[in-house]
Amino acid sequence: MSAGSGSSLAEKGAEAALSKPPFRKIEWLARDIAVERRPDGVIVLKSKIPLDPFEPHIPASLAKWAKLRPDHIWLAQRKGPERQWRKVSYGEAKRTADALTQALLDMNIPEGRPLAILSGNSIEHALITQAAMQARIPAAPVSPAYSLMSQDHAKLKYLFDLIKPAVVMVQDGVVFEKALAALDLRGITVVHVDRAPADIKSVSYADLAATPVTPEVEASITKITPDTVGKFLFTSGSTGIPKAVINTQLMMCANARMMMQVRPRPPGDSEAIYLDWMPWNHTMGGNALFNPVLTEGGTLYIDDGRPLPGMIDETLRNLREISPTYYANVPAGYAALAAAMEKDDALCRNFFRNLGLIAYGGARLPDDLYERMQALAVRATGERIVFYTGWGSTETSPTSTGTYWDTERVGLIGLPFPGVELKMVPTGPQYELRLRGVNVTPGYYGQPELTQKAFDEEGFYCIGDAGVFVDPEDPAKGLIFSGRVVEDFKLTTGTFVLVGSLRTDAITAASPVIQDALVAGQDRPFIGLLAWPNLDACRRLIGDMTASMDTVVNHPKVRAHVRDGLLAHNKACGGASSMRIARAMLMAEPPSIDGNELTDKGYINQRAGLERRAALVAQLYADQPGPDVIVLT
Repeated sequence: MSAGSGSSLAEKGAEAALSKPPFRKIEWLARDIAVERRPDGVIVLKSKIPLDPFEPHIPASLAKWAKLRPDHIWLAQRKGPERQWRKVSYGEAKRTADALTQALLDMNIPEGRPLAILSGNSIEHALITQAAMQARIPAAPVSPAYSLMSQDHAKLKYLFDLIKPAVVMVQDGVVFEKALAALDLRGITVVHVDRAPADIKSVSYADLAATPVTPEVEASITKITPDTVGKFLFTSGSTGIPKAVINTQLMMCANARMMMQVRPRPPGDSEAIYLDWMPWNHTMGGNALFNPVLTEGGTLYIDDGRPLPGMIDETLRNLREISPTYYANVPAGYAALAAAMEKDDALCRNFFRNLGLIAYGGARLPDDLYERMQALAVRATGERIVFYTGWGSTETSPTSTGTYWDTERVGLIGLPFPGVELKMVPTGPQYELRLRGVNVTPGYYGQPELTQKAFDEEGFYCIGDAGVFVDPEDPAKGLIFSGRVVEDFKLTTGTFVLVGSLRTDAITAASPVIQDALVAGQDRPFIGLLAWPNLDACRRLIGDMTASMDTVVNHPKVRAHVRDGLLAHNKACGGASSMRIARAMLMAEPPSIDGNELTDKGYINQRAGLERRAALVAQLYADQPGPDVIVLT
């Protein structure tokens, strides 16, 4: 493919990349940070810039845009056998949300009883969430994996017992029938969108959406306060069983404003267009992306694709049609997207055409992938695109810090947003990070004892993450994420191991063969690695696209690639025992949701994984390791 001017886009991109083209212009908020240094070594950071005013509640933004731009598209999703875009304007959305609100009010739901949503992202999911908020009923989106991937539905049952929903919505009652059958649905109204479950009484979403609206709806909306609970969002389970985090209207609206304030869109800028797949049951998709779209009156195209083999094609199809102004994904998604754009100039041009900012989350973006994406940006536009990331948790609604400047590196978590205080408590070679601000939850629903443990004596939320300064002499350069405090450990030599950074470095070193990994070594003399292969990458490496996971795990080419990559990593570390991996094993069995190894958002639970695979850990550390162990000498 060529640019039509005698030289290919790839050739032009290579020449431009050598000269480090400028970043596409963004009007960032100033990094004006106050630094408090205490005698005990504790440091507190906060922006000197006050937080801008924000909406009183999330439904206020829907009402605002329905009045100002009733015909502007808010949501779009492919639907039907032809997979054409179904689009919903702000005006239509407001009318439907009001009808659904009336239907919920007519149910006379006891105060505090939530509306649970078991299915994934959809237009109906978005509208009934707005309706629940307008009716002052907490919306509680639950990971679809708890219904569709779990065999025992233990987490689903646990969460239902914890929050006791009054209403449950599913997109397709037939698909969710097994999960519904596992629940005690006495006194619970089941709502289906597409098909009714065969043996479970349910009501149609369409019938609820046709409810005549009365003045009760507006009266209910006027009673929403900043402390009204808008959502229960469940933690991922990375540190135990999921908890129901109370998300108030104050938290969500303040956080949406924080995110918009650090990257303000100048007047006359192009329409805000988003394409996104991240699940709304998780705070990153449901709050950090969804709420700012609504706040700024943008358009959200719901992507039914995923960064997985066989599912990424849907995302690529969408990106051939939609040119986003903002795009976010996880590193695996960018790896698949980069591979596709390197072969497809038209896709590359369309992706970068209107893109002002590109964001990543979930894990550190590998340096080589960052360089590939920037080369593609230059190839398509002649400019680089700033890679942005934020940091926070479900308890902070979620983003409390961000990299709101033209940073040249990845792996940062940035600096606090206006309205947020970041407390840094010295612990070993790093700082434990804690947060306080209007975006922080008042606690966990139904678990006051866990709420009390989550906050320190000054009211800072103890998030459990660790970080270090890029430059201790210049805090304005930001912070680097250095892992989970609860995951880090010491070897028997007394050497402190930072699991988060080591895990990322190891995966990068053996890229693209390793998908994820567990780092072992607690009270052991050296570090060991249990790794899950990237099946698709391994198949390409060995030249057999039908090879089973068992074949891949034992294939000499795969094992050699892992060995060589980790040996190079060890050499680059200069022999430091805190980073040197002595042994590794590849695992055929995927991480288990029911075993709590895999969180609902796809992250690995380090502690649960090591406990569940204790036999493999024992093999790693055997005096005479077996043939499955890769010894790195």
